[in-house]
Amino acid sequence: MKKYFILVVSVLILSQSYAQENYKTISKEDSLKIYQGTIGYPVKTYVDAPKSKKPKNIIFMIGDGMGVAQVYAGLTANHGNLFLNNFQHVGFSDTQSSDNYITDSAAGGTALSSGYRTYNGAIGVDTDTIARPTMLEIAEEKGKSTGLVSTSAITHATPASFIAHQPSRSMYEEIAGDFMNTDIDVFIGGGYKHFAEREDGRDLTQELKKNGYAVLQDMNEIERVNSGKLAGLTASEHNAVASERNNMLPRATETALTILSKNKKGFFVMIEGSQIDWGGHQNNTNYVVEEMLDFDKAVGKALEFAAKDRQTLIVITADHETGGMGLVGGDMETGMVEGAFISGHHTSIMVPVFAYGPGAEQFTGIMKNEDIGKKLISFIHGKDEKKNQVRK
Repeated sequence: MKKYFILVVSVLILSQSYAQENYKTISKEDSLKIYQGTIGYPVKTYVDAPKSKKPKNIIFMIGDGMGVAQVYAGLTANHGNLFLNNFQHVGFSDTQSSDNYITDSAAGGTALSSGYRTYNGAIGVDTDTIARPTMLEIAEEKGKSTGLVSTSAITHATPASFIAHQPSRSMYEEIAGDFMNTDIDVFIGGGYKHFAEREDGRDLTQELKKNGYAVLQDMNEIERVNSGKLAGLTASEHNAVASERNNMLPRATETALTILSKNKKGFFVMIEGSQIDWGGHQNNTNYVVEEMLDFDKAVGKALEFAAKDRQTLIVITADHETGGMGLVGGDMETGMVEGAFISGHHTSIMVPVFAYGPGAEQFTGIMKNEDIGKKLISFIHGKDEKKNQVRK
């Protein structure tokens, strides 16, 4: 019965979801298989010297579709150095969903956000479609400030899985409605139409304003906000590609951290580089590399904050790998990268996990995606997951 219900829901909303998923068209141009290389950006070195054993703040960063090849493509393109090089605690995540060897972003995001593996397409619900609390919601209950940042629509699968509870990822308006059931402090990403141009006639942007949010669409205005509640809806649906976003992700990351760090009880924020995945779907090496470098610049903003604060845990991973990307050529000096792909879809390849700050040592070895979620939730509860496992 449950599977029948999921199937019916999926069929009913298939037509409205297409525009949100049209990034999955495979590129046919051979020229896009090569990133030619440009002058790189400088990368600072940050010492990992936490002043506490448990984190006060958590920055969870997800490079959607980011496997080891995508990371190394970025490393090559930036002439051998990324902000990710600062992370000394490294592991791998097994990304399977409950019903498939290959996960989608909804199930992958839900496992990471809640500690529960679920079926492909599920947003914040378990295999019985029962809502499970996410780490953002738990952080909120603990009095911490909370935030979401994404280069996709903020209602898309990965960010949605941290704040919404719906049986299908394609229920964008329902997902936007779930934002109103929380007290999230900052969210920055696309998806304006799901809040303001809805089939039910409800204008959530006006409701947000009544609830004390600054509702803005221009990134120049968004980054000037340094306190209070902020809803930054930067595109009607998804944001443009990295080369056309004018550093939106690093700027949004810095803005969110400035606002959230005002809370003496700490904060939780999830920051997603969505379009690494889209470059994989399109088998477009140039797209992958540019998005990977953009994501790494946002990592740099997180590191700058965490190294100074010394009470902030940064965990970086992916929900899955996309494209089965391989590197068949490259040049560290010029930054040229030549990629090849075995698929236009997600794969089951394990993805890397990077950690920095208090508690980083718990994110090494091979982990299930749900275990990453459980460890982070344990920290938000003020517990030590490793000690809990020993006691058991």
